[in-house]
Amino acid sequence: MTNTFKRPVAPVKIKQLHADAVIPRYARAFDAGFDLVAVEDVIILPGETAKIPTGLAFALPDGYELQVRPRSGISAKSKLRISNAPGTVDAGYRGEVCVLIDNIRTPSGESGKTCMDVSDKPVEVDREVDRHAYLIRKGDRIAQGVLAIVPIADFEVVEELDETERGAGGFGSSGVQ
Repeated sequence: MTNTFKRPVAPVKIKQLHADAVIPRYARAFDAGFDLVAVEDVIILPGETAKIPTGLAFALPDGYELQVRPRSGISAKSKLRISNAPGTVDAGYRGEVCVLIDNIRTPSGESGKTCMDVSDKPVEVDREVDRHAYLIRKGDRIAQGVLAIVPIADFEVVEELDETERGAGGFGSSGVQ
């Protein structure tokens, strides 16, 4: 990739574990993330979580992580959500990167051979499913990956922490409006 914008470049090795695995690329020059693509068809029933394989394994440089994040189009158009967003792929992991996706719809109680795709459009499938099921198709862009620098913490146990304006105020401490 040509780095015409003076952004840092980290060498990332990729192994194709499946013949149809799509090598990631940045769609536009200023994009932070690259697409991760499903390598097989998966039906996700209402209330179910599915592990969607990408067919890729990564060797990240020491000091980096690969964050697996939602694609905004899928989140806006469907009831599919990445389970552990952002998911972290550690630099030491060498297995297949998969994306955990939740179908947050509740069962409709109606079944047939039609469900929804990632654009929330009806699609025919080869088996009976709840109509609130989703089909992830082989070749669908299901998530985005973002390479991030990860500093290592140097933990120090102390008796007291410094005071701040917020203090120990937690959830909702700044109000809702």
